[in-house]
Amino acid sequence: MFVRHGLPGERVLAKVTEDRGGSFCRADAVEILVPSVDRVDAVCPISGPGGSGCCDYSHASLEAGRTMKASVVAEQLRRVAGIEREVLVEELPGTGDGRGWRTRVRLAVDAGGQPGFHRYRSSSILTELRCPQMDSVAYEGLSNRQWRPGSELQVVVDGSGERHVVEIAPAQVSRTGRRAPGRRGAAARRAASSRARPEKAVIGSGRVTEFVSDRAWTLDATGFWQAHRGAAQTYTDVVTEWADASPGDGAWDLYGGVGVFAAALAPGVGSTGHVSSVEFSRRAAEDGRSALADLAQVSFVPGRVERSMDALTQPVSVAVLDPPRAGAGRDVIDALAARRPRSVVHVGCDPASFARDVSLYRAAGYELTDVRAFDAFPLTSHVECIGRFVRG
Repeated sequence: MFVRHGLPGERVLAKVTEDRGGSFCRADAVEILVPSVDRVDAVCPISGPGGSGCCDYSHASLEAGRTMKASVVAEQLRRVAGIEREVLVEELPGTGDGRGWRTRVRLAVDAGGQPGFHRYRSSSILTELRCPQMDSVAYEGLSNRQWRPGSELQVVVDGSGERHVVEIAPAQVSRTGRRAPGRRGAAARRAASSRARPEKAVIGSGRVTEFVSDRAWTLDATGFWQAHRGAAQTYTDVVTEWADASPGDGAWDLYGGVGVFAAALAPGVGSTGHVSSVEFSRRAAEDGRSALADLAQVSFVPGRVERSMDALTQPVSVAVLDPPRAGAGRDVIDALAARRPRSVVHVGCDPASFARDVSLYRAAGYELTDVRAFDAFPLTSHVECIGRFVRG
């Protein structure tokens, strides 16, 4: 039984919320009989039993949340990848007390035209805009307007402090009555979609400005950027150190987005090396090309990674991957290993997918030499992992 809203060691009264038979069901802890010393008053007022799925660790101290996440990462590495590794989940700069760390959020709009958050594992929408992950200024005035039912709102407070609100048209519905493939808020890792939906900037320009290492990027508000305000810089610092690119090296930035890691690799390879950044979203690649126009050694390759690697004909010494939540997978990792880079830095936002990819690297002749985990999503169960691999 998977019980939300409880903590390890507690005795609770649980209400089953989902039971499809077999050996697994879901439940909510509706009464805490013997509380843990790690329990705190819930920081998020809307994520309790029956509420939003936004802050599932809202009732745990931040330290306890990190300990639980570290346990999950270590268990996945042990069970899936066969690696015994002690893991520490690190706090990101700008986390504070767990409130106001988020820079962007996707809201759903209900049938009455009001924005809100999906209830946990439900299409029902909770129209209380009180999730503390973003500063309350981000939500100001949104509930006072009527929005198009079924649409979504992308709300961003960018690196310059500007607020942007973009209304995204409802997803198309097929003749069968099912929602056509498209993007969904928390699941979106990339802005690109094979089935584009019209977007309209309602507040702000819809073009956001973000900064890493004194370089500015301008991109669509609906484009991909790390949610935590301290994540992009921290990950860049780790990638730069672990990639350890040398003058003349060839480097790949796979699932490169707007080229944040490509920019980090460029000084290492120097003017005699090259960096190829592969990204499915053509708009992201264009924005990256504009931001890195002064770096002649960087080129952008728009396309799916699994289909574009054959087109990268130059030798590769260092590779960086930041795949979607599902991970890179066997085809990409095997194709990368066949090119024999001396080191790989892999960023993963799901412990299970990360561990599966670690196992695939090991099978392809690469060993995990370093791993760091970051509390990139405070008040939630989500955690980001970065691993460094070297050829055996």
